[in-house]
This record gives sequence, C-alpha cells and structure tokens, in this order.
Amino acid sequence: MTTGIPSIEVTLTKDVIDSQRLVDAVTSKDSGAIVLFLGNVREMTTGRQTLWLEYDGHRELAQAELERLAETAMSDFGVHHIAIIHRLGKLELAETAVAICVASGHRKEAFAACSWLMDRIKETVPIWKKENWADGSTEWVHPSAEGARS
Repeated sequence: MTTGIPSIEVTLTKDVIDSQRLVDAVTSKDSGAIVLFLGNVREMTTGRQTLWLEYDGHRELAQAELERLAETAMSDFGVHHIAIIHRLGKLELAETAVAICVASGHRKEAFAACSWLMDRIKETVPIWKKENWADGSTEWVHPSAEGARS
C-alpha cells in the first residue's frame, strides 16, 4: 500500500507482468477506485493470425515519455497514483504486453485517465511491435500506426 502522497511508477521489462503487484503499488487509503488495464497479445488482428509479437524500443526515451504521460494524466484527471509496465522482447499469445493501473478518489477519473494513457502510449511512446504472422511474414508497427489500428 502506498502513502497518501501521489505516486508514479513506470517500468520497462522483459519479465512477465505481475498485475497484482501493480494493484498493490497504487492501493492507498485516499483512493476509492482502482482501474487495471491489461493489454494482451491476441491471436487475430484485422483478419490475420498472429503467432507471437516482439517488442523493441528506445529504453531511455520510452521511459521518459511514459513518465511524462503519467504526470500529465495525474494533473489533468486528478488521479492519485499511476503504475505502468510495458514488456519488451518476445511475447506469446495471451501474454500481457502492457499494464496500466490508476487509483483515484472516484471511478470516473480512474477510467478516464487509464483510457487516455493507453491511447497516448500507442501514439507517442517509442516502442515498436513486430507482428509475426502465421503465413510466415512479419511487420514492424510504429506506435502512431498502432494507435490508429487499435
């Protein structure tokens, strides 16, 4: 459980995401709502079968942009605590690629901040996704293109 002081935790990792640890990181006495979003690897994308994904990015710039987005969301939506984890490396179907957890006094702000964060992550964070398709082809997807697709 965190203190009443607003907090931001941002992590890039090759490890499996522990969503309960994320929830624990934002839980506090001042928050009546916690929203957890998990973005998982899906099998079908625009009618094509995905075998696995690979994420790569510019670690320093991605970390800085995730922190900037979290600070903006905290300010704009009045939420108390934000934790974001994004995976890098190879991910299998159904694995979690990104997790966002937002805590606030009320659910409306937490849902809005979480949704806004996911939209901005897909648009501005320098992390690229390589789709590995069942037909043997591959495709690198830039963040801004991914935001437009999903």
